[in-house]
Amino acid sequence: MAKFLIFVTLGSFMAIQALAESWTGVISDSRCGAKHEAASAADVQCMKTCIKRGATPALVSGGKLFNVASSSNDQVASHLGEKVTITGKLERDYSGQFIVVESITKAE
Repeated sequence: MAKFLIFVTLGSFMAIQALAESWTGVISDSRCGAKHEAASAADVQCMKTCIKRGATPALVSGGKLFNVASSSNDQVASHLGEKVTITGKLERDYSGQFIVVESITKAE
């Protein structure tokens, strides 16, 4: 029985890990999106202003804009204008799709 429980526990853990995805791109905001991919100082200032006015942080990756879940805003706030790799889950609700961030690292 103990072996079975260990097997089930490990299998569940591996299944959860399999659901995580990774994206590499530039952190921008939901209003300006790919317009800030160059990430100049002026771009970063614009992003900060847009976020203060209600925009949400977003990831521009592969020509697509992925909004970041509000629960993950603090994790990406210090990375505005940076190229990063985000590991997390893509979720959907009535307003669209968004990324729930599990980890974020600077990308090359």
